[in-house]
Amino acid sequence: MKYSILIFDTPETASRFHGPEGAQYMSQWQPFIKALTDAGIYVAGAGLQPPDTATTLRFNGDKRLVQDGPYADTKEQLGGFYMIDVPDLDTALEWAARTPRLPGQAFEVRPNLIPSGKQ
Repeated sequence: MKYSILIFDTPETASRFHGPEGAQYMSQWQPFIKALTDAGIYVAGAGLQPPDTATTLRFNGDKRLVQDGPYADTKEQLGGFYMIDVPDLDTALEWAARTPRLPGQAFEVRPNLIPSGKQ
């Protein structure tokens, strides 16, 4: 079963990515990714640029409505994700608990939808 580990930052945790503290934090991700890869469960992953770089796309019928900025103005922001392929939720939670983290971050573990006809 594929699960996504969603990483949520606050404005405070996101601002810590810059400077020496940020470099030290970011350097912790390579060993985590290597552990996922070595375990044979890594599917995909990426960090995301800040919300102010987002473009939101909505539709009114067939008409596209494009807006600069994030979909919602919230205090938490999606900072990145990892998709893993593990047998169950408990295993996914164990891997999520191994992620590098800063105080204030939140991690959401969510099962991915199974595409139709792929059961």
